[in-house]
Amino acid sequence: MSRIGKQEIQIPAGTTVTVDGSTVSVKGNLGELSRTFRDEVSIKVEENTVTFEPKSDSPLAKAMWGTVASHVKNMVDGVNTKFQKVLEVEGVGFRSAVNGNQVVLNIGFSHPVEMNIPEGLEVTAEKNVITIAGIDKELVGSFAASVRNKKKPEPYKGKGIKYKGEIIKRKQGKKSV
Repeated sequence: MSRIGKQEIQIPAGTTVTVDGSTVSVKGNLGELSRTFRDEVSIKVEENTVTFEPKSDSPLAKAMWGTVASHVKNMVDGVNTKFQKVLEVEGVGFRSAVNGNQVVLNIGFSHPVEMNIPEGLEVTAEKNVITIAGIDKELVGSFAASVRNKKKPEPYKGKGIKYKGEIIKRKQGKKSV
């Protein structure tokens, strides 16, 4: 039994959830999200709650039960409040900037690293802090991870791009004799 799948999702005022076959559409104050799921889980919208139930006893249906519930909950939350990831750029001479539809990172390479911002995301860069916000949790997280992968923090000096609040285990350097 899925603990997450058994929970009902409350629909806030001003938000509408519609189910068409296996496609769920959520419309709220900040925008609209739509997603198609596999057919193993039945999704029911009654008044202002959404409930989920597996259609069979197969292991796949049981696995998808909580997954679908979690995705729909994130969609409902996203159209009401934006998801946000904050990245910190640490290092001497390391800078970040947003130029139009691109994030430009100067992170110790011989050339600046330019990354296109996906549609639906808002990215700001102030000093050495990059803020990524949007209504789609999956898109926000994947873009933040791809920015971090350009220069992961190293354990000796801590230089690189890290999430705000992330703790980097520091290593001791070579000892002099």
